[in-house]
Amino acid sequence: MDPRYWEFDSSKVVFFTNRSVKAVRGKNKTNYQIFLKDQPFTDGTIEFDVELIGMGFPGINFRMSADRKNSENFYIRSFGPVSPEERSTLQYAPIVNGLSMWDLADEYQTGAIIYQEGWNHVKLVVSGRQMKVYVNDMKAPVLHIPHLEANTNTGTISLTGNVIYANFKIDPARPEGLPAESGFNPVAADTRYLRNWQVHGVIDFPFGKDLVFPLPSMYGTLTKSDIPDSTAQWVTIQADRKAMVNLSARYAGVEKDGRRLAWLKTTIDSDRVQQKTLNLGFSDEVWLFVNGQIVYVDKNYFGTPNAKQKGRCTIENATVSVPLKQGRNELLVGLANYFYGWGLIARFADLDGIRLAR
Repeated sequence: MDPRYWEFDSSKVVFFTNRSVKAVRGKNKTNYQIFLKDQPFTDGTIEFDVELIGMGFPGINFRMSADRKNSENFYIRSFGPVSPEERSTLQYAPIVNGLSMWDLADEYQTGAIIYQEGWNHVKLVVSGRQMKVYVNDMKAPVLHIPHLEANTNTGTISLTGNVIYANFKIDPARPEGLPAESGFNPVAADTRYLRNWQVHGVIDFPFGKDLVFPLPSMYGTLTKSDIPDSTAQWVTIQADRKAMVNLSARYAGVEKDGRRLAWLKTTIDSDRVQQKTLNLGFSDEVWLFVNGQIVYVDKNYFGTPNAKQKGRCTIENATVSVPLKQGRNELLVGLANYFYGWGLIARFADLDGIRLAR
């Protein structure tokens, strides 16, 4: 932790001695970020010590692109003492097009023993698409990422947060036997996921505007509709390795809480009239239509009482009974988002009597 090796804002950062070692912190106990100079990182082992002195999300970005908009990110949620069983203490999330996908990465968080005073030792072992994370206990990883999701393979490193860092070191020759190819994918063989979609949009959809669609009416007046008509242009989009349709990865984010709407559609062939259970995850708002009829409407806003899985997009967000007719059925989804990751994941409880789009 010598200033010669780092790019930083001297008005915000101070290098000093802490607990008898060279260290760095923010001036006046404020958040800061420093960037490692002339040392692109691809694979190997990264280790550092971190002392938690303030609230926030201290962590490391690595394989950061030159424009600093894409990287792999590991961080600690530091908001006071936590139990090792508190699952949201540690998080891996890819940064894509300047946007953290943390709310589309529910499975990449966990708990650990975290010291509120003194050093916490962190070790990342990175090899190709995989990473293992150790925090304080160097014998057992607390996180294993089988497939790093950012779109970079090499790049710089940065440290950030309202914390003290020390004892930073890199060993590019020591990935500790971790394979470079992607690891086991638990959903790869699960045929129940809806993976093949078409997308239409994206349009600005400011707060205060609601989706308009035809409703039953005694007077025949509720016929207006925002649903795409036959002139809409559709583009094929496939779910990613986790069966997630990740719209953020394709369309990036917008600033200042800009709310946007996109449409997704797919087809299901059914051999009879039946009801099917659909598990659905979404961020942030969803309107689900089946054969032109509204079936489900919901919101999943982080930090609100109705947030599902604390605002994360997971297959556990909702369970919907979907009415299917005999023959071909169309599932149409309006998906709105303003906050971090924008995505959808869907899975039928079973595929008896139905066939999904391929």
